[in-house]
Amino acid sequence: MMTFLGIDTSNYTTSASFCEDGVVGCNSKCPVFVKVGERGVRQSDAVFSHVKNMPEVIAVLGEKTYTAIGVSVRPRDVEGSYMPCFLAGQAVASSLSTTLGVPMYTFSHQAGHVRAALYSAGRNDLVDKTFLAFHISGGTTELLLYEKGSITCVGGTLDINAGQLIDRIGVLLGLAFPCGAALDRMADFEAMKREGIFPMIKVTDLSCNLSGLENKASDYLKKGHSYEAIAAFVLASLEKTLSKLTENAIDTFSDKVKGMPVLFSGGVSGNSYIQKKIVNKFDALFAESAFSSDNAAGIALLCEERYRKEHGC
Repeated sequence: MMTFLGIDTSNYTTSASFCEDGVVGCNSKCPVFVKVGERGVRQSDAVFSHVKNMPEVIAVLGEKTYTAIGVSVRPRDVEGSYMPCFLAGQAVASSLSTTLGVPMYTFSHQAGHVRAALYSAGRNDLVDKTFLAFHISGGTTELLLYEKGSITCVGGTLDINAGQLIDRIGVLLGLAFPCGAALDRMADFEAMKREGIFPMIKVTDLSCNLSGLENKASDYLKKGHSYEAIAAFVLASLEKTLSKLTENAIDTFSDKVKGMPVLFSGGVSGNSYIQKKIVNKFDALFAESAFSSDNAAGIALLCEERYRKEHGC
């Protein structure tokens, strides 16, 4: 049986995965170290963490004989897309490829997210189709047009990202970075209503602005509103923003995506409130948590598909 290794070293997670016959066998991850109270990590520190994490992360996969190796080497599939953190994974993949005498294939972190989400949602049949997708994380909030494996950004945020908003407000509320899961648990939507707080959005066509939400949430905190209500405000506002973008995108690309579901990928898409609301409004696909947050499973799957296509097997 052929086995394919995937490696991903994003800004916040070191991950490795393998797949065989299109089935993910293991999805190993280790978070990048972030100092208490910080809202992010410097690239130099991220690279250092990846170098420390990588041996342990790969060891979890067990002893394998790999047919090919895939690795993410850039954030997105656009000209000039670059972050130093991906050099750590690329160095390991290149070394393994040379030592083992097997091919290495490179991909974007974003392509890995989309592929992992399709796998988790049980929709591998969409790999060769055209549909709309979102990549929502700390580093990206983009609306994508996926066309038979090719990804084009057609909209998204004009300022901060959804994950940045969640983490910045979460830290203000005393949560540890990254704050997504804790903010989800903290949110009390009944408290939001009782305190007279209402969601707000700023969407124009296929673009949105999120920095205003950060300012408004900070203002609510200064005015003495409860942490639970503020957390709910952030999540409710994000959901309404994403819903409006989805509605506008379906209208804009109706000729290309008619009858197709909308895929949501990236760590923020794992939020339970956002998932529930959007699924009730649209034909939407979400990955389970392990495949929505940063992971290398999508890279392993892309590696296998690339290898099989090139070798006709």
